[in-house]
Amino acid sequence: MKAIRYRQFGELPELTELPQPACPPDGVLIDVRATGVCRSDWHAWKGHDPVELPHVPGHEFAGVVAEVGPAVRDWRSGDRVTAPFVLGCGKCEFCRSGDGQVCPDQRQPGFTGPGSFADQVAIGRADFNLVGLPESVDFRTAASLGCRFATAFRALTVHGRLQPGQWLAVHGCGGVGLSAVMIAVALGARVIAVDVSAAALVRAAALGAEHTVLASRTVDPTGSDLGFLNATGDPADAVQQLTGGAHVSVDAIGHPATAAASVRSLRRRGRHVQIGLLLGTAAQTTLPMDLIVSRELEVYGSHGMAARDYPALLALVVSGALRPSELISRVLPLADGGRALAAMDGDTAPGMTVLELP
Repeated sequence: MKAIRYRQFGELPELTELPQPACPPDGVLIDVRATGVCRSDWHAWKGHDPVELPHVPGHEFAGVVAEVGPAVRDWRSGDRVTAPFVLGCGKCEFCRSGDGQVCPDQRQPGFTGPGSFADQVAIGRADFNLVGLPESVDFRTAASLGCRFATAFRALTVHGRLQPGQWLAVHGCGGVGLSAVMIAVALGARVIAVDVSAAALVRAAALGAEHTVLASRTVDPTGSDLGFLNATGDPADAVQQLTGGAHVSVDAIGHPATAAASVRSLRRRGRHVQIGLLLGTAAQTTLPMDLIVSRELEVYGSHGMAARDYPALLALVVSGALRPSELISRVLPLADGGRALAAMDGDTAPGMTVLELP
């Protein structure tokens, strides 16, 4: 089969020929029809989230079941499917309670094993993790749900408990940030978007953000990226002035400065949800604990969404209340996957990139 693979961290991933993966006894082999290019893939490629080399990235996918393992009960060849990026074991206390996204024995295609930047991907524990696709949801749209949209959906509905009329502050308007904007508007919330890219803020406004705050990216004397800092003031101050403080705020990038700004954006009793990954030296970040204590703020992490929660999301997509396909800005062939991943080293156009396979 054809696949995108890199042999070293930071090396340009290349299209190559690899053997077809084996079908797990409890899993399926999927013919990939579309797969998203996500910043989480970029983190692994840069070595921030170490993976075994050589490596095939990709964890946001949709396709057709090509082969079924002998222990699988619920799926057949020809089924149209997707899956969460976290594959739970289905047996532990967390999986049994519906929280497979934090399973201690989780597997992640594109991280713990070969991913979906390939003609085929093998998915184990299929009966617990596969999600059937309605006929009206095409493969591009299903791939765009992947990590970013599903993570944003659960972050706002479960952790953020976002209600109609409440303010949501979105720090970072890439794929997951724009997903959060769209979902919040569909929930009847009011949105203020923060980003260093004017183009990203234009896209956020088009999706329904009422206010936008243009931040600037600065570095300290050592050359370290300090994230979203505004030369004319803290973006969190702008959020406070425009909204009186957000009820819910998310860091959709994953940076110490944006995480702290998200917390500072909150009104009393507000809720911060960390969506963006903080890895490596950034993992041990500092938050304004004085505000967390004095304002009784809530701080959550959000790590994807379990397969059992997908039907509610898919129902909103089928109804037209959510339109994730509108967030897709580029559709490329598999051969361009390596360059698309490497392009995340710099500024990229707003929206999601999806690789489409024949």
